[in-house]
Amino acid sequence: MMYFSRLKTAFVLGVCLLGALLCLPNAINAPADWLPWNKIHLGLDLRGGSYLLLEVDMGTVVRERLDGLADASRTALRTAKVERYVITPQPDQDRILIKLGDASQIDAARVAITPLGVNANGTNDLEFSDLGGGQLAATLSAPGLKARATQAVEQSIEIVRRRIDETGVVDPQISRQGDSRIVVQLPGIEDPDRIKQLLGKTARMTFRLTDENANMNSPVPPPGVDFLPMENAPGQKIAVRRRVEVDGANLTDARAGQNSQTGEWVVNFTFDSIGTRRFADISSRNVGHPFAIVLDDKVISAPVIREAITGGRGQISGRFDARSATDLSVLLRAGALPAPLTVVEERSVGPELGADSIRAGALALGAGLLCVMVYMGVFYGLFGWFANIALVANLVLMMAILSLFEATLTLPGMAGILLTLGMAVDANILINERIREEAHNGRTALSAMETGFKRAFSTIIDSNATAFLAHVMLFFFGAGPVRGFAVTITVGIATSMFTATMLARLLMVRWFVKHRPQTLPV
Repeated sequence: MMYFSRLKTAFVLGVCLLGALLCLPNAINAPADWLPWNKIHLGLDLRGGSYLLLEVDMGTVVRERLDGLADASRTALRTAKVERYVITPQPDQDRILIKLGDASQIDAARVAITPLGVNANGTNDLEFSDLGGGQLAATLSAPGLKARATQAVEQSIEIVRRRIDETGVVDPQISRQGDSRIVVQLPGIEDPDRIKQLLGKTARMTFRLTDENANMNSPVPPPGVDFLPMENAPGQKIAVRRRVEVDGANLTDARAGQNSQTGEWVVNFTFDSIGTRRFADISSRNVGHPFAIVLDDKVISAPVIREAITGGRGQISGRFDARSATDLSVLLRAGALPAPLTVVEERSVGPELGADSIRAGALALGAGLLCVMVYMGVFYGLFGWFANIALVANLVLMMAILSLFEATLTLPGMAGILLTLGMAVDANILINERIREEAHNGRTALSAMETGFKRAFSTIIDSNATAFLAHVMLFFFGAGPVRGFAVTITVGIATSMFTATMLARLLMVRWFVKHRPQTLPV
């Protein structure tokens, strides 16, 4: 226990030096861009910013699933030679209702529709019930609805992350809460209105042909046609066919720019190979006809096709300014949300409040560290000061690990650091008390140190292992600030084990080898 080889000594000192180097990014700016300059980021409560709680509209998810199921069912029934049927989506009951003209074909209809409910994992999320009179109900099962909700939330989180990253917000925190909610924390953003506008749009873009023969004065649009409003012309509507000729999902890029001839702001876009082929085919067959660009059921523009567009590139114009063109390009690059997002809760934290929190946390941390160091120095003498050196090294190693993983520090995290400092000296107290007892029992100085370390070691391992496991569970089952608290405590336990059992012991051994005392200063 009391022997340190050169290699072991170099290892302990090397770890401490590496920890000090990893802490440097928190104090100075990167001297070169190519250096991996990882540092701790401040959370919303320390830096100031905005907090948004968003909710995914699950009603839209179910409605779109049922609409798609209804369209696919019509195709399946036609293929199965089922005649005379009416299919009605019923979102309030999570089902589609199939009314057959011939009740004897109900089994054939069930067989034709069943494959439409098979998921990628091989399970079927449709449950069928015969309502009598030639009526068949295909209902989305509870596991199927839950799986679809999970998929919608996960997809929404990814798209929200892309949209926020495109705006240049640094260190956004995006996480799931419950079954259908998303927490978005934006450090440094005091006015989140632009972010809310970006996140509030589904941003599903489609390219459709217009119906030039439709009577716009009719209260009801013709079959297969929608009367959609113009984005930049309030009160004006245009007849657009429901059939989607090219989907915005086939876009590979979108950038804001200015028209070289008119100087107006536009959005230039590029299609993938599938979109390029479809766009070329549609434009070549409809030269001289308007082609509507629809975003979230609003027509951005409806330019007339002058010639076939075969290069897979296009341009959207619609009375944009620089900001609106940039925002639209961000939405298109990030992709469409599977369902609309609603802001359920919004909070803002000013930078002054964050600065006050930092000062208060730093004061508490400094005062706590000072009290612990004075206590150890007074009660355990020189060995207490060795423990204090290990305590400072423990703080440095904690900050180094948090910096390495670019962790986000919050107020609960600062509380966790302060608590860790108090817990870190427990191991040194156990060691020093054991050494003191062995010295009082008449052992020599070297024997007292050897026995004290050996007998305290198992107790230190047991207490820290149980605390470590408890905080790991707190991390996995906790949320938000609780997880930040658990992270700092867990990291602190690991580093305190190293500094107490390795660094403090190394300092004692080196002191003993140099002075060869007859009695110990404990």
